[in-house]
Amino acid sequence: MHASPLNVPSPAWRDEELVMFEDSVDRFLKDHATPSATERWRENGAVPRELWIQGGRAGLLCLSTPEEFGGMGGDYRHEVVLMEQLARHGADHWGVSLHNAIVAPYITHYGTEEQKRRWLPRLATGELIGAIAMTEPGAGSDLQGVKTTALPQGNQLVVNGSKTFITNGQMANFILVVAKTDPTQGAKGISLIGLETDAAEGFRRGRNLDKIGMEGNDTSELFFDDVRTPAENLVGAEPGRGFYQLMEQLPQERLNIAVQGLAVIEAALAYTLEYVKGRNAFGKQVIEFQNTQFKLAECKTEATVARVFVDHCIERLVSGRLDAATASMAKYWVTDLQGKIVDECLQLFGGYGYMNEYPIARMWKDSRVQRIYGGTNEIMKLLIARTL
Repeated sequence: MHASPLNVPSPAWRDEELVMFEDSVDRFLKDHATPSATERWRENGAVPRELWIQGGRAGLLCLSTPEEFGGMGGDYRHEVVLMEQLARHGADHWGVSLHNAIVAPYITHYGTEEQKRRWLPRLATGELIGAIAMTEPGAGSDLQGVKTTALPQGNQLVVNGSKTFITNGQMANFILVVAKTDPTQGAKGISLIGLETDAAEGFRRGRNLDKIGMEGNDTSELFFDDVRTPAENLVGAEPGRGFYQLMEQLPQERLNIAVQGLAVIEAALAYTLEYVKGRNAFGKQVIEFQNTQFKLAECKTEATVARVFVDHCIERLVSGRLDAATASMAKYWVTDLQGKIVDECLQLFGGYGYMNEYPIARMWKDSRVQRIYGGTNEIMKLLIARTL
């Protein structure tokens, strides 16, 4: 693991407490996400269940969840530190940031008092592993097109449908299901249902999907066949609020992706600088070639622009002022840049860059999905265009 190669002053939001927290995350990952451990994650198609329990014990789960509900009582800045460290250690296949910074906030912001007390403490220990089931075989970025239903029947909801590309899908035992509680109402008929899967009859998982990259993260199909769940598992207790809840939380999800993308950019640059200074060709170091210098100068400049913009977005999110269009700009621009810079870095490794044993090859594969999930970059541009 290397320090960032960028000469950007530490932002005002990164205080001394966060620096100490960063050190504790670094120590945890040095112990639990060694190169041999992360290689096993890839081979097994998932991180071990025990890692979630260890993460809970180390205080890495539900970082921004209030202490009164068993969380760590931090805020979004702590989630950023964790995402950055995961990328620097090559441990970003662990879907902990989805659990922490996407799933838990839906319960924190919209859950009833009873739901918060029932679910959040168990998410904080790792007893519950979280996932959110939005995407369907026929509905991706267009959330209004979901076909899964959760229809009221007595004091229960009966869930039918299927989901795909669900992160943490093989391991999650707490799934926020995006479903239509009133299929006649379009977006106004969408609700979020908290489903504990361990005792859910009619719920089953499909295969652990075979992906180009991010092989160490379990990504699955999920099937719901007359799954009965208590009506009190409707997040917030009021039906038809799901679409608004999703729209309010998606800026944070999109900023998460930008934060992760920037962390990979910085890790790729640091790793490449080390390589070109240590590798010789035609009697001199690879860094001494003007092409190498110019390529890395471009990459460093663009990465610096991204760092300043992402820090600005983090500041806005923490103060409650990050709008959807700006989050979309960060998501699309940083992930496009991630693809470009990681590709340029791989080129400087020559043939070694194409070998899976080199981290740069793994970064290159893993980076591709960033432009797709959380809403494709084309959808981001549509959202931004609406503000023109």
